[in-house]
Amino acid sequence: MNRSIMNIKVGMLFYILSLFLAFFSRKIFLDSLGVEFIGLSGTLYNILSFLNVAELGIGTSITYFLYKPLQENNHDRINEIMSILSYIYRKIGETIFLGGIVISLFFPFIFKEQSVGIFTVYFTFFAFLASSAAGYIINYRQLLVSANQRQYVVNSYFQTIAIVQSIVQILLAWHYRNIYMWVLTGLVFTVIGCVVFNKRIDKEYPWLQIDTKKGKTLLKKYPEILLKTRQIFIQRIKNFILYRSDQILVFAFVSMKMVAYYDNYMIIINKINYLVNIMSDGMNAGIGNLIAEGNEKNTMKVFWELTAIRFLIVGFVIFSLLMYLQQFVTCWLGAEYRLSDTIIYLILFNLFVMLSRGVVEMYISACGLFSDTWAAWTELILNIIMTLALAPLWGISGILAAKIISVFFIAIFWKPYFLFSHGLNRNVSAYWTGMTPYYIVFTIFLILSIILRLYIIMPLADNFLKLTLYGAITFIPLMLTYFIAMFAITDGMKYFVARKPALYRTINNIIRK
Repeated sequence: MNRSIMNIKVGMLFYILSLFLAFFSRKIFLDSLGVEFIGLSGTLYNILSFLNVAELGIGTSITYFLYKPLQENNHDRINEIMSILSYIYRKIGETIFLGGIVISLFFPFIFKEQSVGIFTVYFTFFAFLASSAAGYIINYRQLLVSANQRQYVVNSYFQTIAIVQSIVQILLAWHYRNIYMWVLTGLVFTVIGCVVFNKRIDKEYPWLQIDTKKGKTLLKKYPEILLKTRQIFIQRIKNFILYRSDQILVFAFVSMKMVAYYDNYMIIINKINYLVNIMSDGMNAGIGNLIAEGNEKNTMKVFWELTAIRFLIVGFVIFSLLMYLQQFVTCWLGAEYRLSDTIIYLILFNLFVMLSRGVVEMYISACGLFSDTWAAWTELILNIIMTLALAPLWGISGILAAKIISVFFIAIFWKPYFLFSHGLNRNVSAYWTGMTPYYIVFTIFLILSIILRLYIIMPLADNFLKLTLYGAITFIPLMLTYFIAMFAITDGMKYFVARKPALYRTINNIIRK
């Protein structure tokens, strides 16, 4: 648990720093490099994300198989598993690079109507492609550090590199307004990050002996790795189409310009989503080790404690975005960059479904439960059908609505059943008995957030100063009341607060009065 807490603390520190830089840099990049180029870079990143599906879920599979040998300090087994990872990731890096070359042959047709120029498209894409391939070929060993509950080490290195990179790119964009310097800077810092971090791993794990050539032979010794990988692969394909292809779909069904507009919101959403992932990434290895220990009572206690933490954060995210997002974009970039309220509501509904399922997904991954491939196929096929039906009619709203239709029932109903019946060996009714109070409290405070937005924030907060002032006046009491309400009616929040006995007694006294 101590390492998990350290993971979260370090992640939060870099989250705050990167959040400030993201908002500061976005305006400079839009003004200095142009809306068309920023839209292009977002589209190319998503094309590259599609190529990264070639990873097949190997990382998730390998991490699962590292939990037990790390717990037992079995260096020989760890070396064998990491040799397999080295061999497979090298092949993946090569495959991604070759796949990128093939896809790039179609760029003159895909981007023929864009004003940025085909040379700029190729230069940007191949820089992104080289960065991605280098991550697989050079930097695969970070998975060992993460599986060893030391994600904070990974974050401290790569987030520091990312922050320095952002500062350099801001200065170059502002002073030179040169697209090529901006792109090349990203590639250079990627290579620097890989080299520096690998030197750290050499010092931390001097016993680590990886033989890439033996990796192929060792795969026969671990057939379960390929079995888990095949199961995870379809989940990865599904997740890409549902959560990583928005910019490509907006480009295909709307316009390149709207990709940049949509990205303005996605920067905010993704940064806040990253806040939630800090907890998930910090706790994943801990949950894996917890389940490996086999203490069922403690496993369930931690499940409900994490659920309480997750819903507290989900409330913070959804309520704040619902109340302030539109006004913030107006003050930040200008009213001309605003999307419709309908699009915002659909974005937030999708975000709620994705975030609220987080603890279930963490436990499913820790239990190695990836066999329900039919569910992923169902989500995938349904999403494709609904996107083709709705996107031509409703644009961005249609893309988001298709996502909601395809994931809602499986995410909310099937996945908890799958975890409780196949992983935790419990009746799913125990899940719904515990979850119902969270949904009730969340819904009540969601309604309160809408009321506050309509009657206070929208008519009064028309600049940053007023938005900050009215935001503090409305949001702090809202979240404090939300926290106390969850403490009053959920066991999970009581478990969480009980880690600080003095705080537990104080809140208990407040409720009794």
